[in-house]
Amino acid sequence: MPYVNIKVTQEGGPNGTGPSTEEKKQLVEGVTDLLATVLGKSPATTCVVIDEVPLENWGLEGRQVSTIRAEQA
Repeated sequence: MPYVNIKVTQEGGPNGTGPSTEEKKQLVEGVTDLLATVLGKSPATTCVVIDEVPLENWGLEGRQVSTIRAEQA
């Protein structure tokens, strides 16, 4: 039973604009289809979870993404 965990940053804070419902639907369908096509895995047993991570909880190059985004603004 495949389990896929997709993690993305939660842009704009708690009420920010992360992936839309439609984009999440496309991700779930796309990953499920890919596992079926490439590995022959059954969509019925494929689990896909999408986690939105607050910017201050995500680090890149030793810095919080919230800091990086603030500097880019």
